[in-house]
Amino acid sequence: MARNTQVAADHNAPPITQILAQFVATHPSRGWSDAVDHEAHRTFMNWLGCAVGAAHHEAADAALAAVKLLQPAAQASVLGRTEKVDMGSAALLNGITSHTFDFDDTHLKTIIHPAGPVASAVLALAEHTGSSGREVIDALVLGIDVSCRVGNAMYPEHYDRGWHITGSTGTLGAAAACARLLKLDVQKTAMALGIAASQPVGMREQFGTMTKPFHPGGAARAGLMSALLASQGFTASPKALEAPRGMMQTVSTKNDWNEITHELGQRFEISFNSYKPFACGIVIHPSIDACAQLRERFSKEGVTAEQIERVELKVHSLVLELTGKKEPADGLQAKFSVYHGCAAGLTFGRAAEDEFSDEIVNRADMVALRRKVVATIDDSIDEASADVTAVLKDDRRVHVFVEHAIGSLQNPMSDAQLEAKFQDLSDPILGAGRTSELINACWALGAAASVAAVVALATPESR
Repeated sequence: MARNTQVAADHNAPPITQILAQFVATHPSRGWSDAVDHEAHRTFMNWLGCAVGAAHHEAADAALAAVKLLQPAAQASVLGRTEKVDMGSAALLNGITSHTFDFDDTHLKTIIHPAGPVASAVLALAEHTGSSGREVIDALVLGIDVSCRVGNAMYPEHYDRGWHITGSTGTLGAAAACARLLKLDVQKTAMALGIAASQPVGMREQFGTMTKPFHPGGAARAGLMSALLASQGFTASPKALEAPRGMMQTVSTKNDWNEITHELGQRFEISFNSYKPFACGIVIHPSIDACAQLRERFSKEGVTAEQIERVELKVHSLVLELTGKKEPADGLQAKFSVYHGCAAGLTFGRAAEDEFSDEIVNRADMVALRRKVVATIDDSIDEASADVTAVLKDDRRVHVFVEHAIGSLQNPMSDAQLEAKFQDLSDPILGAGRTSELINACWALGAAASVAAVVALATPESR
């Protein structure tokens, strides 16, 4: 019996799958500016630090225990640990740890965290195949370009429908990057993308749980497997991305094909990557930045948190939609609480992973302070900005407006700040000396004969 379905499909979409496959398979090595190449190294280093830092989080322990039930072969390393597992499981585990702290990179136009799926898949494959550092950097740039361009085409409608865009587009980016690393031709690269198109990962309902960082890990594993399947002749639709019932038109009613094809091979989305100084959802960062500025001002004036009557916070509606948890019960939930973010900024002047520990989240003074935060929606304020006023018990009002938080494209973290962040994450796992060596190895990756040195340094001597 025929069904009367109303599908507003584009039957004249350009051959996106083939266009991207041609780009990934044939774009010349290091076919971009020095600035883009430097950004690729920053992206890799930031991703690696996040993965190492969370290597012994309870989510990592649980995931590794589950993987071991499969009795995997020792093909690739789990960063920050001594265990080795199969390539797919290494991609999964390193993808999970890279996003566990919510401290990883962000492509601000789409809120995609691009390195998690792509770098996790690429490093696992490269360790097993012996690929060079240059091949890894090339694959990283091209894979991130694929995931972010597809994200550009579908955002925000795809995200608004409830998809976690990091996972759904990350599968494609990981597949593209691994296809490049495997040196697949255009046809097989198209098949890898096609296979990946049937595996979008992640729903926003999972935010605040261990399953949110599973999304980039699951995408990394799925993308890697897609490329391996394609390398052995496994087939998919050659129009898997753009067809009326292909991935993109199925998961989004907005598909701006020009976002994918315009300046392809000339403009690289990794150039627009940003890095988090605060270990939480990106939309909280302006509020934390503003509260940290208030803390600095108050410390000079001798004002304490007890003298604050309330904190008036004005933000875009998206901020409260994503991070409106007033009473987070643990660290994972607090990463989606702008109220806790403000309390952390006022109390510590920072919000790294330590400030999102369960102990800090449930500390009496933090609970009391976040309950003083009164948040209201003002959509005249950009989602990347925050307007904060601290009202003191003596009726004084102290106001801070942050247009662009530290870590944004307009106010980026420096190389030195990225290194300091890396050290904070890695020192407790690897030790300060080993961490310094690993930082240097990350900067030199593009000239390295293999990833062996990076992987060795990211493995603890003993634990």
